[in-house]
Amino acid sequence: MARLLDDYRKNVLPRLMEHFKYKNPNQAPKMGKITLSMGIGEGGRDKAILEEAVEHMKAISGQMPVTTKSTKSIANFKLRKGMTVGVKVTLHGKMMYEFFDRLVNVAIPRIRDFRGLPTNLDGRGNYNIGIEDLIIFPEVNIDKVKNIKGLNITISTTAKTDEEGRELLQKMGMPFRKK
Repeated sequence: MARLLDDYRKNVLPRLMEHFKYKNPNQAPKMGKITLSMGIGEGGRDKAILEEAVEHMKAISGQMPVTTKSTKSIANFKLRKGMTVGVKVTLHGKMMYEFFDRLVNVAIPRIRDFRGLPTNLDGRGNYNIGIEDLIIFPEVNIDKVKNIKGLNITISTTAKTDEEGRELLQKMGMPFRKK
């Protein structure tokens, strides 16, 4: 079992039930999925950039990413309908908890001049993180990085409010900024 999933069941869930005065454990918020996405810009025209993005995403997430295609043409961006514009991975279950554990305990502390993550959620208890450098992940070989790409991480929870989502993520170990 994933270490963080075990911690959620033994420590976080009882504390959430006590804090929000839930009667049933199913009322307490939990993580539903984590989506990693990366826009590749010129990758629609250059296969080497696309292959590099796929390899990095595969190393970070532990599973094969899906390529995303454009839905319409935009002449100003030299974009045609059906061109590859990004890669994404959706993690569920144990893989999700393993990734979250590595993100919180290994990757985020490697961010230069890190002072904590912002505490604003999206209004429905979900949290988005934008990472500018892939090299904070130890799985990515720095020597093989030719184009430094960013990464978007969306943590979807079953929380109904931002307060519930923030409390869940804080108790799971997310390093939020101190007020």
